[in-house]
Amino acid sequence: MREIVTFDAYGTLVDFQLGPTTLKVLADSGRLDLDNLDVDEFLDDFRVMRFQAVLEAYRPYHEILHSSLRNAMRLHGLEYRESDGDALVEAVPTFGPFPEVPEALRALKTRYEIAIISNTDDNLIARNVENIGVEFDYVITAQQAGAYKPDRQTFEHAFKTMGVEPSQVIHTAQGWEYDHIPTRDLGLKRRVWINRFGRPGSADYQPYDELPDLSGLPKLLGC
Repeated sequence: MREIVTFDAYGTLVDFQLGPTTLKVLADSGRLDLDNLDVDEFLDDFRVMRFQAVLEAYRPYHEILHSSLRNAMRLHGLEYRESDGDALVEAVPTFGPFPEVPEALRALKTRYEIAIISNTDDNLIARNVENIGVEFDYVITAQQAGAYKPDRQTFEHAFKTMGVEPSQVIHTAQGWEYDHIPTRDLGLKRRVWINRFGRPGSADYQPYDELPDLSGLPKLLGC
């Protein structure tokens, strides 16, 4: 029976430097006032607003980045310019993989098909995949599904595209709200949490395996 290891991309495979990049965009424009801005609170609000946006009716991810950044900046009294959102969108494709990712993926490919299921646009993730340097059997995006994780539609579209049942899928991801919460009851063969930030897990969402990064995944999956 075919088995496919699926991955979230940003934060799992790709070092998603959205926070530092956002601060750099604002600093370069001369509008990062560190004396009057709680940076951690601002970035957390930006994160929450991105999550809220994916729960709404589908729109392209580049639009979500624009609107979420605009809302977060206005909340914190910062002037938003369209060029801010443009700069952020242009930066996303430049993000590369975490150091251990390419080697781990190559090892997994000796036994499994591998795929990405990502909340992104096709044109944004194409270069990120090139930066990883490993060929995926499938790269499935929210643009293709017409929905974002955690919506089940995204995963159901992925299963249909790959031609498999959920019981043939091992899903690997860093994010809780986007991936591990919605996949608990999908009947997947296995789930692996890449806990890059040393966060506490939850017995409510077991069973899942836990690793600090991707380096141990091939051994865990018998490669």
